[in-house]
Amino acid sequence: MITRRPAAERGVSSLGWLDSRHTFSFGEYHDPEHMGFRSLRVINDDRVLGGAGFGRHPHRDMEIFSYVLAGQLTHEDSLGTSATTGAGELQKMSAGTGILHSEFNPSPTEPVRFLQVWIVPERRGAATVVRAAGLRRRRQARTAEADRLARRKARLDRLPSGRRDLRLDPGRGRSDRAPHRGRAERLASGGARGRRRQRAAAGRRGRGRDRGRGGDHDSRRVGVGGLAVRPGLKQYPAP
Repeated sequence: MITRRPAAERGVSSLGWLDSRHTFSFGEYHDPEHMGFRSLRVINDDRVLGGAGFGRHPHRDMEIFSYVLAGQLTHEDSLGTSATTGAGELQKMSAGTGILHSEFNPSPTEPVRFLQVWIVPERRGAATVVRAAGLRRRRQARTAEADRLARRKARLDRLPSGRRDLRLDPGRGRSDRAPHRGRAERLASGGARGRRRQRAAAGRRGRGRDRGRGGDHDSRRVGVGGLAVRPGLKQYPAP
C-alpha cells in the first residue's frame, strides 16, 4: 500500500539560519501518524544559510545519509574525519557505538540544501564508520579516465609496430613522443627494412660515382658521400 504525503503537509522547523521540512516526526515537530516507515526513521529537507550549521552533537546506532542538492556541506567528527560534500554527492555515516560530529555550510554567502536520511540498523553496537564525500564524482572521473586510456590504446593498436612510440601514461601528453631521429639513425635502427634502404642508398652512391668518372651526368637526385645533392649540380671524380 502506498500512502501519498504532499510536501506541503510536512512538519516545519524555522530557526532563521535553518529552514527544514520533516517527512516524519523530528525535533519539535511530532505527529503520531508519521513516526517513520519500517526502518526508515527520518527524512529532512534542510536549507542552511552561509556560514551556519549544526554544532557538534552525538549519534549512535543509526545509519545517517546526507545527500546534497545544492551548495556544499562540510562534515567533521570525533574520528578526525573532515570532508566537504558537493551537489549531487552523498556522505554516509554509520554511528554504531557512538560518534560526535558537526555539519555546517562552508560558504560564507551561498546557502546549502541537502536531504538527511536516518535508518535504524539491523543490529546495535556495530562499528562506527564514515564514508567521505565525493563518491559519484570520483567514480565518474575513474570511468572517464579508463575510457580515455582504452580509446588511446585502440588507436595505438591500429598503428604499424614501428610507429607505436606513444606511452600510455595518463599524466603525460605529446612530449612523450619518441625524440626526432636523424635519417642515418632511423636507417640503422629500422631492422630489415632499414638494411634494404642502406643497400639501396649505397647502390645509388656507386652509380653516381661511375657516372662522374665517365663524364655522364643526369638531373636525378643522387647521393654523394651519404649527403643529398640538388639535381643539376655536376659532380667530378676525386683526383
